[in-house]
Amino acid sequence: MKSLFVIALLLGSSAAYAASNSPFKCNPAGNQAELNQCAFDDYQAADKKLNDTWKKLLTKFKSDKTATSKLKAAQKAWIVFRDAEIEAMFACDNQEMNCWGSMEPMLRYGELAALTQTRTQRLQKYITQGLGVPMN
Repeated sequence: MKSLFVIALLLGSSAAYAASNSPFKCNPAGNQAELNQCAFDDYQAADKKLNDTWKKLLTKFKSDKTATSKLKAAQKAWIVFRDAEIEAMFACDNQEMNCWGSMEPMLRYGELAALTQTRTQRLQKYITQGLGVPMN
């Protein structure tokens, strides 16, 4: 999953705890590491839903080569936008440490989940309403 690789690069060493073999489990009333894991789990669920929706969308338009080509270009551009948006939100001059302390992973994953959910809604709209702009 390419997007997870990009996220791992963005988060650097702070993502180590959030790996699938993490010793931490989500606990909404727990310590910061457990809250970070909750945010990671939420992002993972949002990313899975996005990927499932993407597959359905491509299946729906598989016979339309122009549409699939344009959708793929838009999705690639969205990934670049998402990553740049996260970097802008968490811009930090200090390259040796995160500027938001132990909460930064939770905040990043929360924003990633929100952006991903919004994108999923847009793709779902294409599935249910088709491409183009309704003229109602």
